[in-house]
Amino acid sequence: MKYLFILITSLITVFTVDAQIPGGFGMAPAKKEAVIPGTAQAAPKGSAKIVGYLLDSTDKKPVEFASVALINKTTGRPVDGAVADQVGKFTISKVAVGDYKLIVSFIGYNSKTLFVSISAKNDDQDLGVISMASSTKMLEEVTVEGQRALIEERVDRTVYNAEKDATNRGGDATDVLKKVPMLSVDLDGNPSLRGSTNVKVLINNKPSTIMASSLSDALRQIPADMIKTVEVITSPSARYDAEGSAGIINIVTKKNTLQGLTLNLDTSAGYRGSNLSLNGNFRNKNWGLSLGGFGRSEYNVNGKFESTQITNAANGVRNTNIQTAETRREGIFGNYQLGFDWDINKYNSVTSSVRFGLRNGNNWQDGLSQIRNDKLFSLRNTNALDQSANVDINIDYTKTFAKAQKEFSVLTMFSRNNRTNDFYNSILNPNSTMSEIMSSIKNVNDSYNQEATIQMDYQTPINKMSMVEFGAKAISRDVTSDYASFTGDKNGIYTPVNNLILPSNVFDYNQSIWSAYSSYTLTTKNKWSIKAGARFEQTDITASFLKNEGQNTKIPPYGVLVPSFNMSKSFKSGTWRFSYNRRIQRPGIQNLNPNINATNPLNISQGNPNLEPEFTNNYEVSYSKFIKQTYISSSFFMRNTTGAISNIRTVYGDTVKTTAMNIGNEDAYGVNINLNVNLSNKLMLGGGGDLSYMVLANNVADKMLSARNEGLQSNFRVFGNYNIGNGWGAQVFSFYRVNQIQLQGSQGGFGIYSLGFRKDFKNKKGSLGFGAENFFTPNGFVIRSETKTPTIDQQSKNTLRNMNFKINFTYRIGKMTFGPTKKKKSVNNDDTKGEGGGDAAPASPAPMGMPGMRMGGGGGGFGGPR
Repeated sequence: MKYLFILITSLITVFTVDAQIPGGFGMAPAKKEAVIPGTAQAAPKGSAKIVGYLLDSTDKKPVEFASVALINKTTGRPVDGAVADQVGKFTISKVAVGDYKLIVSFIGYNSKTLFVSISAKNDDQDLGVISMASSTKMLEEVTVEGQRALIEERVDRTVYNAEKDATNRGGDATDVLKKVPMLSVDLDGNPSLRGSTNVKVLINNKPSTIMASSLSDALRQIPADMIKTVEVITSPSARYDAEGSAGIINIVTKKNTLQGLTLNLDTSAGYRGSNLSLNGNFRNKNWGLSLGGFGRSEYNVNGKFESTQITNAANGVRNTNIQTAETRREGIFGNYQLGFDWDINKYNSVTSSVRFGLRNGNNWQDGLSQIRNDKLFSLRNTNALDQSANVDINIDYTKTFAKAQKEFSVLTMFSRNNRTNDFYNSILNPNSTMSEIMSSIKNVNDSYNQEATIQMDYQTPINKMSMVEFGAKAISRDVTSDYASFTGDKNGIYTPVNNLILPSNVFDYNQSIWSAYSSYTLTTKNKWSIKAGARFEQTDITASFLKNEGQNTKIPPYGVLVPSFNMSKSFKSGTWRFSYNRRIQRPGIQNLNPNINATNPLNISQGNPNLEPEFTNNYEVSYSKFIKQTYISSSFFMRNTTGAISNIRTVYGDTVKTTAMNIGNEDAYGVNINLNVNLSNKLMLGGGGDLSYMVLANNVADKMLSARNEGLQSNFRVFGNYNIGNGWGAQVFSFYRVNQIQLQGSQGGFGIYSLGFRKDFKNKKGSLGFGAENFFTPNGFVIRSETKTPTIDQQSKNTLRNMNFKINFTYRIGKMTFGPTKKKKSVNNDDTKGEGGGDAAPASPAPMGMPGMRMGGGGGGFGGPR
């Protein structure tokens, strides 16, 4: 989309009649300079040169792609023109002797006029830094029918403009991520990037302990209506933490830099979920406040699963177990935030925020029956309870300088998540029709995850073409899980137990990370851009069991150096980019907790405190180009991971136990293609696909545990939007994921589709919309999965009932005018492996869950199921 704007700017510069408005839509020209035919040819040529740098007057960032027009002062006729490059620089060559007006303009900024005199043939004029002030003038009665692309490719990331997709309204972040190129979301709501679950998810460039506790549940707490964009960063620079072997997903929520007072109401009610959001903003000159909150509820989220599991125990006993259950999920989520920002003066600013979050979720499996060797063996009802409260506090200071792009910042964060994650089993009399409870089992897990971070960054240009950056960061984490197991009689009286299947203990885990980085950026005149850097991280860990010191384990400290290299080159035919980086993936708290999730007695899982980090090398080559009204981008990538954290499944009787170990290699080779086509100023179509070949191996010598799997996996998406007119708009979306390769089997594919309509009110104060999802499949999708090892043969079918209808309403009161935009910084903790699903973290196998529900329910550690 950027290059389309560049083309528009060039055309306006070429054909404009009124030289006082020389364009400025933000596009780079096909050539370095935009010369105005008919006037420049008639004007006398010289050998002088005019050079300048355009910077934002507030944050000293380059105003890239602003338009510059050179006007003959005597005749008032355009003589020449140029467009600023990515560092804000413009050059007008071959200028003759004379007096000129130089007019600079760009959307969102006040136009600026300078006077330049060329007194001699080689009288070059270096205008230095030209400050551009943001425009505060309100636009009135402007109708824009062009549509911004839903997918944009930038130098170091792919951006999905979620706010432009009406089909997102009334959903949550999980629904949004399904539409983002290169991403896939499994049945539990866990995202993966190019087939890998080793990703780090940030909100507004900030981490949160709520993400560490449970990624899938955290994403459900974020309403889709609050999301502006989703950024996928596949090759992070040295400035980012070394964690996240596949890359980083940054969810950017809607913000504004407006002057005045507003209050926004946004609500949605549907067959399976509802939400209510109230957000207020006040800004006066150099300071501002924001206070907002939202609540979301989900209901009627149900499904069904069937599982056939054949196990061969070490004693030679072979058992066949068939399980069926009806599944359902309900939840209420809330999030509240207070923000403050203060521009102390031209060069100093402070931002701070406090965010509170609450969650109350329940997962049920009703009538979980187990037929062993053709006889009804057990019947039970299960319930997984998930409650949490979290707080994130950020205080950040940024100092800029008179020298363009020179900057220093100190960023701090404190985050804490308290969580209760329990599971209950009511064992019923299989011979009774009255749901008679014979006995019960429960596991309670009170946990907290607390971390504090301080980070310092400094950057400064060496000259007009290069820049250096360096910084340091310290993270301190304290994680505790207090878990206990109980058995109960038919009267509900519970007795504590502590054994291999139902343990009780207090697990304490402390981690400190010290890091430093440096990077160098070079931009050449012939449009080469190179950024190289390295980051070193030192990790110290202690882990202990407070109730049984004999279980304590010693984890040695370790250090790692991770280099990164990004290079791009722009040609008339398009832009090429090459990148390489080495990444580390530390085991997250979900992988480490030794508490056992035994919601389903046939499929239990347990963390491993002795896990070590895994290491990944990433290579990527990408290409992007505009062809008339079509934008196409493609990339080829390779990924190699050693010491991969892989799940190993072992058999105890007829029970399958899943534990993670550092015994895997993962190799991936793939391509991504995305396409946007603007058929008119009202109709836009787009789509894309991700195709990769995965090779997984656990390198275990024991033939009973050894596993290897390989094959193709892919995702496809198609979308479109149409501006009907008179305030009406329509959008459609469809996504399908093919079978996913796992180390010991595969997970079946599934698809979704949606249709949305919206009517904007005449006063632009609000809108009313309607959405429908999966309306042709009221009985849901059937997802088939399998697990195959020498001791396990498991086939399952999960039914996902996700047909949904919803009504959306938004309204805004108050009046705002645009104020200056100042880029803010915040802490990024990208260094832990969160709950990822699949083979990346221990989790109950697919048959024990339902689509959209964590497999096997709760009982977890550190706020997550184990």
